[in-house]
Amino acid sequence: MKKMIAMLLALVMVLSLGAMAFAAEEDAAEAPEVPDYLMDLDLGEFTTIEDGKLIMSTNAAFPPYEMVADGEGFAGTGFEGIDVEIAWYLAQATGLELQIDDMEFPSALIAVQDNKSDMMLAGLTYNEERDEVMDFSTSYATGVQVVIVPEDSEIETVDDLANAEMIGTQSGTTGYIYCSDTPENGGYGEDHVTAYDNGATAVQALLNGQIDAVVIDDGPAKEYVAANPGLKILETAYVTEDYCLAVDQDNTDLLNALNTVIEKMIDEGLVAEIVSHYVSADEAE
Repeated sequence: MKKMIAMLLALVMVLSLGAMAFAAEEDAAEAPEVPDYLMDLDLGEFTTIEDGKLIMSTNAAFPPYEMVADGEGFAGTGFEGIDVEIAWYLAQATGLELQIDDMEFPSALIAVQDNKSDMMLAGLTYNEERDEVMDFSTSYATGVQVVIVPEDSEIETVDDLANAEMIGTQSGTTGYIYCSDTPENGGYGEDHVTAYDNGATAVQALLNGQIDAVVIDDGPAKEYVAANPGLKILETAYVTEDYCLAVDQDNTDLLNALNTVIEKMIDEGLVAEIVSHYVSADEAE
């Protein structure tokens, strides 16, 4: 009898281990096949900070562009999002291993300038001030900044922001730059803007009644509003911008190589396919 019980227990353990192994295979983040048109590109000569690696700095609190994954993430990176997938294909096409360094948004900007990362992808938009210290790629997506307010807010249009006592933005973003500028330049002044480490913290401050509105890109705005009943997005956009990646200033060889890949991904529809994984056709309109 004891021998029979031992055999049954052993069988159960084998089946359990088999089930666990199957589950692990199911949960594993499989890398997609890289199209030949990316692997056959002539990218010329370029160097990166660390041999064999393409290091990306980002702020992975910006859905749907970059997020920390619950599991292994896209292709085992530990992250997911539009920028993460684009960066992975860039690494594959350049024959490098992608390393993603997650940090606060201003730190991600500085990491590129200090040669601690090769490139920054973080829902990053071009502006003249940044262009003085960084070089930008071809734009691969359009960013629309919008305004989040409570559903019962007296702020009903973008023009009403001028009456807000306090506006929340994410630190280091163009939203902060525009909003904190002087009224003569179309802003609301630094005294009427609070910068937060990330969009989620700004939205929480809005829910707590500490600020009157949040200016942020429409992608994460939709995620935050969907997750927090009682908030809404104003119908009129605050500003429309171009999303790009950035490299250190005058790193021309690397920028040319990355641009070649990005432009091919755009031409072949791969970027549009990546975006469609995270944004429905209705939302993209």
